[in-house]
Amino acid sequence: MSLRGVELVEIPEETARVARAVFPKGCLAMRMRDVLGPVFADADFGELFPTRGRPAVSPARLALVSVLQFAEGLTDRQAAHAVRSRLDWKYALSLELTDTGFDFSVLSEFRARLVEADSGRAVFDAVLRAAGEAGLVKAGGRQRTDATHVLAATRDLNRLEFVVETLRAALNQIAEVAGDWLVTVVAPEWFDRYSVRPEDSRFPSRWAARVAHGDQCGADGMALLEAVWSAQAPPGPRCLPTVEMLRQTWVQQFHHVDGVVRWREPKNTPPGLIRLRTPHEPDARTGSKREVDWSGYKVHLSETCEPDAPHLITHIHTTPAPVADVVVLGDIHSALAKRGLLPDEHLVDAGYVDAGQIHHARRDHNVELVGPVQASTVRGQASGDVFDNTRFTVDWDQRRVVCPGGQTSVQWREARSQEGTAVTRVRFAARHCTPCGLRASCTNAKTGRNLTLRTQAEHDILRRARIEQDTDHWRRRYGHRAGVEGTISQGVQAFGLRRSRYRGLSKTRLQHHFTGAAINLTRLDAWLTGRPLAPTRLSPFATLRPAG
Repeated sequence: MSLRGVELVEIPEETARVARAVFPKGCLAMRMRDVLGPVFADADFGELFPTRGRPAVSPARLALVSVLQFAEGLTDRQAAHAVRSRLDWKYALSLELTDTGFDFSVLSEFRARLVEADSGRAVFDAVLRAAGEAGLVKAGGRQRTDATHVLAATRDLNRLEFVVETLRAALNQIAEVAGDWLVTVVAPEWFDRYSVRPEDSRFPSRWAARVAHGDQCGADGMALLEAVWSAQAPPGPRCLPTVEMLRQTWVQQFHHVDGVVRWREPKNTPPGLIRLRTPHEPDARTGSKREVDWSGYKVHLSETCEPDAPHLITHIHTTPAPVADVVVLGDIHSALAKRGLLPDEHLVDAGYVDAGQIHHARRDHNVELVGPVQASTVRGQASGDVFDNTRFTVDWDQRRVVCPGGQTSVQWREARSQEGTAVTRVRFAARHCTPCGLRASCTNAKTGRNLTLRTQAEHDILRRARIEQDTDHWRRRYGHRAGVEGTISQGVQAFGLRRSRYRGLSKTRLQHHFTGAAINLTRLDAWLTGRPLAPTRLSPFATLRPAG
């Protein structure tokens, strides 16, 4: 296919006349076309198509169709049918009334091109840019961010099901490319063990028997890997993705003990960020947040929250499930800065906040990060029974610290924390701490009290933040963050945000960019028609709570 530029500026006269006669008050697709204009242009997608070949369907139209499709929750077939049959879509797409549209398979081909070029964000940005040109979104003010979990498209497997299904998938793919060779290396009993899906099998109920079954599967998989890499094996199976998945899985799940393949203990398996979960979706990972455990991904939504403007999503960030919230904040600020949409205040929950992030947001982007900093995690310090770092007087110029008992530190050295950040290690002498009357409230270490200090800027930020967040002024300021829960609720209930339609991180990321653009269209339409935000819903019982 090749790209032949199509201009969407002019709406055919007959299409406009009939559409306005049928929809005298307009509708979402028509209002968005009138307010935002064409939104997309074929030139924005020029890199996705070659210069020669059969003309492709206008990618600008396909992008708009995709956003409208997500806004209305349509399948590809339904969206293609809407292009052929609906007046409001023909109006938005600048199509003649007699236009017959395109085959529904074109939409999946277009998504594949976007995924390959990692261009999904361009679709989301185009809608946001059009809203900015219409004066409906701008930099500054307040924004808020929160995240929610996203379930992978594939079924979640327990550990035994996972290894059996991984070996079964590898055997099936090898059978397609080298079946004659495979029958010479597999044992006859493998056909009983791995011919059907694990969910159709009946695994042993006793724990010891299940472990033995896992060990047997591990030995079988190791034998297959040795056969694939033997000198007698054809080269084809070594390049298969399921064989590579089998190799990585066996490294993570099994090891040799006295020459025998055994399960790894759970504590000896890799961390969740790299631990594989299913052979059918290699990007899926296991995440955990409070009482929720899931396999899949995590999506972060940032939105404006000014009372005199529509609340539009300004950034969507999709990550593997185990990635901590605090890790992505810098990427979110950099992306907002690139678009010229950085806020003055950024309201987030405790998962995004630490002293380093507050400092970097101010220094790098002039953004005030507002969120509750965590109290000390050292036993006794959070309750106030033990002196925390704020009870010590730090003289940064003289490189010394004075304790609540008036003693001065004897050691000051620069170091690195476990996370690799710069810290200062401070130590007090045992001869001062042992006879001190405040020892019970300070330390039980025989060598004297030790302190770990952040950099001066972060230390001062942390101290001030813990004081400020106990004030009514800070609570009122932070109260504006609460509305982001409604955004997540809207995304989940109306747009299927919490379940991936496709397999893989890149396709799920594309889905979220389409979803964000669709939510923005819906919110712009609500703003233009004067539809107010829904109030927070309370159950009948919750309304009976006594005041105060």
